[in-house]
Amino acid sequence: MLTLGLLINPFAGIGGAVGLKGSDGQSIVEEAFRRGATRRAAERAKVALEILLPVSQQLRFLSCSGDMGQNVLDELGFEYDVIDFQPQQPSTAEDTMAAAGLIAQQRPDVLVFAGGDGTARDICSVIADRIPVLGIPAGVKIHSGVYGISPTASGEVLLRLVQGQLVDIRDAEVRDLDEDAFRQNQVRARQYGEMRVVQSGHFVQSVKQGGTESEELVLADIAAHIIEEMEPGVLYLVGSGKTTQAVLDELHLESTLLGVDAVVDEQVIASDLTESDIWSLLQEYKEAYAVISVMGGQGHIFGRGNQQFSPRILTALGKENLRVVTTKTKLVGLEGRPLVMDSGDAELDRRWSGTQSVITGYHDEVVYPLA
Repeated sequence: MLTLGLLINPFAGIGGAVGLKGSDGQSIVEEAFRRGATRRAAERAKVALEILLPVSQQLRFLSCSGDMGQNVLDELGFEYDVIDFQPQQPSTAEDTMAAAGLIAQQRPDVLVFAGGDGTARDICSVIADRIPVLGIPAGVKIHSGVYGISPTASGEVLLRLVQGQLVDIRDAEVRDLDEDAFRQNQVRARQYGEMRVVQSGHFVQSVKQGGTESEELVLADIAAHIIEEMEPGVLYLVGSGKTTQAVLDELHLESTLLGVDAVVDEQVIASDLTESDIWSLLQEYKEAYAVISVMGGQGHIFGRGNQQFSPRILTALGKENLRVVTTKTKLVGLEGRPLVMDSGDAELDRRWSGTQSVITGYHDEVVYPLA
């Protein structure tokens, strides 16, 4: 019988849909709730763990009380033991570190945690490489290589482990951004350590590639292609990233590097939109497109820093109204791995899987696999 440790950061990802670009700190969590945010980490943990229900008799969980793990295990019906620790209400990063240390002392086969880069950083600071880990992606910013490419992918890796299939254990970087700088459109990431991560095939993501894109002419070509396509009176939702920013740069417009801006008739009508802002605009405009980029090194088009594009937003837009942009250099850097949907709705991700047209230059498009 395998023993899995389970820790959930209940507030991971809470700032994404409301445009806060992170969830670190009690003040950010409170502001997120004021803006109408809802918790998402527990639901994403459930998506991963439901895959293990057919092999539940071969599993035992070791977790923390309440919404840091116990509630999800109760809901799914898994057997578990709770560590002798009572987190604060609401729980904090210090609670995550304390609980991780207590779980690690009992040497589970794998410590599974749901959160983002801040959660990974907290856990790494306590356990380092003492026991294998696997993250369930639930945060706003996920640059670390310790997470599955989606909650379902994390569950698939664990299922293979339980079934006795060959599963690798490899060292992977834990990285995190300075959230205050991030909110000022400055990307400052650094490595905080490494953890030993259970991996299988392409189910676990690579570390996000940072740095400034050097192919300025290619970005200008991509921008020219998008601008040429723009139609009068149509809403264009321009997502985060340097590739999409090039579109607004070419129009000589101010942009939100790490947010979503609304453009109509080649003018910005609203900046740094929340999910509810986008929904309101979609009720107003009959036709709308999303211009989004590919996350370098990982291949995500949704679910990493652009949670404003929620499942209801994507459903309203339709896959045919996506304009995915990136350079061929980034696609080559994926080394054959597909683009990834991690919208938070597994059924939507499944429906949209297959292939995706990607704009890689002026009148230059390729077709690439989308998982």
